[in-house]
Amino acid sequence: MPAPGGRRELAEICGYIAGLPLDRDRPLWEMWVIEGGARSDTVAVMLKVHHAVVDGVAGANLLSHLCSLQPDAPAPQPVRGTGGGNVLQIAASGLVGFASRPVRLATVVPATVLTLVRTLLRAREGRTMAAPFSAPPTPFNGPLGRLRNIAYTQLDMRDVKRVKDRFGVTINDVVVALCAGALRRFLLEHGVLPEAPLVATVPVSVHDKSDRPGRNQATWMFCRVPSQISDPAQRIRTIAAGNTVAKDHAAAIGPTLLHDWIQFGGSTMFGAAMRILPHISITHSPAYNLILSNVPGPQAQLYFLGCRMDSMFPLGPLLGNAGLNITVMSLNGELGVGIVSCPDLLPDLWGVADGFPEALKELLECSDDQPEGSNHQDS
Repeated sequence: MPAPGGRRELAEICGYIAGLPLDRDRPLWEMWVIEGGARSDTVAVMLKVHHAVVDGVAGANLLSHLCSLQPDAPAPQPVRGTGGGNVLQIAASGLVGFASRPVRLATVVPATVLTLVRTLLRAREGRTMAAPFSAPPTPFNGPLGRLRNIAYTQLDMRDVKRVKDRFGVTINDVVVALCAGALRRFLLEHGVLPEAPLVATVPVSVHDKSDRPGRNQATWMFCRVPSQISDPAQRIRTIAAGNTVAKDHAAAIGPTLLHDWIQFGGSTMFGAAMRILPHISITHSPAYNLILSNVPGPQAQLYFLGCRMDSMFPLGPLLGNAGLNITVMSLNGELGVGIVSCPDLLPDLWGVADGFPEALKELLECSDDQPEGSNHQDS
């Protein structure tokens, strides 16, 4: 790491690594050890895993296997892999999968039609999540380049829970409110705050609902991020009400419907869609503004190869024309916030990262005037 070895230098190196494509001739993960920080007794470890391998929940579970609760924990027993099939076995499996596509289609199409009908009925009653392609244009919506930049910050989980309890909302609601406050501050400073709420796509774990094999078990929902609301108390109440509707709508959609369509279309169709999406005009209506993810993390002190883990900052992928990913993950009483973007769209992410402590301070100040549990939301 170049001198002085602070957070900006670390973020610059991590951004460079994040922009490097994974070698498709090797397993789709890498681990980098970064030395030379301002503190000589610390190192940074960056684990990069393709999202096709694990989702956020599975990644957190993987982390628990890589780490230990004691600095001198014994080495784990070696685990034998399942091995791989020969070329003929792989080809035969692929042919069987291709031949079974019409059967899968016969199941997926009726489920999709039913979902569309239910969504139309919900829309008549005003009980739908934010619609895709209803997001306002922002500086971080545009064609993505190959480079990535990163910023991060850390919040006290006790303060986050204090806001949750005072407003009677969920941790997820507080996370969205923090995001709305930080982005409001950033967009106001640049004179580009939209009058309409931002729209975030939020991965939702279906590990306990899906019967599909694999470690990537997530679907998506769209939620509004009302950064246009100036009053932080009104903002978080609006978020809590909107998230309740969005979660209810997402629950009414089959937990495997998205995966079924992706598997039916195959990697070729999905890859073509991802190549076409960035070229769709987004002058008036991006599909969504950002990706926002909250991954539950371990609430105990962890050790990695005998070293105490002081901080952990999750970093997520960018998709389509959404050039901003904000992912949060807790570790031993701290909430790590990792922010990823494209320098062609947002050259300096620290303005976003530094807005999170300010947004939390704002919520804490107005929460003192709230009776505890005023919204009566479940945790």
